Amino acid sequence: MGGSLALAQQPVTQPALTTEMLVVFGVVAFALVMFVTERLPIDVTAILLIVILVVLEPWTGIDPSTGISGFANDATITVLAMLILSGGIARTGLVQELGRRMAAYAGDSIRRQLFATVVATSPVSGFLNNTPVVALLVPVVTDVANRGNTSPSKLLIPLSYASQVGGMLTLIGTSTNILASDISARLGADYPELHRFSMFEFTQLGVIVVIVGALYLIFVGHYLLPERVPARADYVEAYDVGDYIVEIAVVPGSPHVDSRVGTVTERLGPEIDVVQVVHDEDRSVAPRQETRLREGDVLVVRTDRDAISMLEDATGVELVGNPQSDAELSTDNEAGIITELVVSLDSRLVGERLDPESFREEFNAAVLGLRHHGSLVSDRIVGKRLDVGDTLLVQAPPDTLDRLSRRDDVIVAREPSLPEYRADKAPIAVAIMIGVVAVAALDIYPILLSALAGVVAMVVSGVLEPNELYDAVEWDIIFLLAGVIPLGIALEQSGAAAYLAFLVVSTAGFLPTLVVLWVFYIVTGLITELISNNASVVLLIPVAAAAAAGIGANPLAFVFAVMFAASTSFLGPIGYQTNLFVYGPGGYQFTDYFRVGAPLQLILSVVTVLGIAFFWGV
Repeated sequence: MGGSLALAQQPVTQPALTTEMLVVFGVVAFALVMFVTERLPIDVTAILLIVILVVLEPWTGIDPSTGISGFANDATITVLAMLILSGGIARTGLVQELGRRMAAYAGDSIRRQLFATVVATSPVSGFLNNTPVVALLVPVVTDVANRGNTSPSKLLIPLSYASQVGGMLTLIGTSTNILASDISARLGADYPELHRFSMFEFTQLGVIVVIVGALYLIFVGHYLLPERVPARADYVEAYDVGDYIVEIAVVPGSPHVDSRVGTVTERLGPEIDVVQVVHDEDRSVAPRQETRLREGDVLVVRTDRDAISMLEDATGVELVGNPQSDAELSTDNEAGIITELVVSLDSRLVGERLDPESFREEFNAAVLGLRHHGSLVSDRIVGKRLDVGDTLLVQAPPDTLDRLSRRDDVIVAREPSLPEYRADKAPIAVAIMIGVVAVAALDIYPILLSALAGVVAMVVSGVLEPNELYDAVEWDIIFLLAGVIPLGIALEQSGAAAYLAFLVVSTAGFLPTLVVLWVFYIVTGLITELISNNASVVLLIPVAAAAAAGIGANPLAFVFAVMFAASTSFLGPIGYQTNLFVYGPGGYQFTDYFRVGAPLQLILSVVTVLGIAFFWGV
């Protein structure tokens, strides 16, 4: 069927373009603009979509009950439960231990390091949500690179990409698969070939995708990645902050003697941030505002060029130094370790303006530098609005970093020295996950029910504390699903999906079916780079199924093509959360993703489409 002319197989009548379709197209266009520009957080945009769809009910067909149906949808609740289960596994330290064991094998060979990274990431991502997997492994992989004298830039994008292809191994590997399964089941009334997917329905193709992706990353990809961050990099030099950190001494007779750090900061100006107080060789990192200063104390301050010029003439202090390296700022690891913190997906810092003083009070860490959207902010960092994936260069005591590594606000780009994992609960957590997968795979109960039962088991067994359930959930994903699901329903019910499918058939219908299938894969991959993977699945699966029916092809094949493409976001940092997590620690530029990701996307598009044709037919 794939080699014949599609339009010759089945003539297609053009649907009439109705007012309802135009209204739904307008809502879709609005959603795309909001997702791309990020004028609002994606979860807020999702809620706004629900409001718009319900307000426009006469044209969208979405009444209030349908508008909020996304919150009670099987896919939404299943994703929520799987996120909690992934959080339970994370609390045991199992993923980190796997990473460390692979790191011990890696040594100083770049290929062995890449092999270890892929093997530690892809299989695990087939059963756990890949976002927390990457968050947990960023410090492990960074340490692997540093111990092996390899640039972290060579390993961190492969870490992200390996997690994405690993998510295609099973139904629960990524929220996209679960959502695609739910949409397929809903469309089953119109297309008999479509149904709810089983646990391992597409695993055979997922294995091929993982193997091909791994071979590319190990043997080809690292040649295309530049060393943006030198091996064992000096952070002060890498962040170019040497010119913005100075040491000032409290001179005899200074009005600052016996004053609090907070008072001195107010006197010297709002751009001054005291990151250390040195008293008789004793360094106090991220000092509290109440700390009293004495004659001869040295303050290490982070500021901008204008403020440094002002300090030269300031009363009561004199410039005595200008640290240019980590060693000069961190003479004793017990006093303060310099490392990076990545702003995580559901961090309270997202959207906030950076206030080093407030940050120090809340996190007990001094901010030295900032990478915003991958670019260094060398001079004025105060007041910069933070976003997901932004990386803060900080100095903090070891116990503070241990504590921060257990919080959800930031990802610490180094392994904690004293991790507090529930290692004794690891066998129980693994047994629960195996039980959840087995029950769903054997069709004893649906994945929704087995996953919820697994959540209860995690709490009853002590793997998770009850209050940790909420911290494990990425709520922006849940709200996104709840918002885009009714948008998908509006596309189907208004006939807008069928109209778009006609346009596809009329413009590409002269092509062989296999090529049309490949076009859907490529289009989905490109759209996913601009909006979320879940949103692209909701928008394109109904269109793909209708287009397949219009050319007499297998709708299931087209649904799989969209699903696989939506989970492989390789062309930029913004299309997938895991790409953002490695953006700062790898020191990447936007073009680095495209340089290594475009060939991989092209290779996997061919492999996936041919695999779909082989296993399911077109």
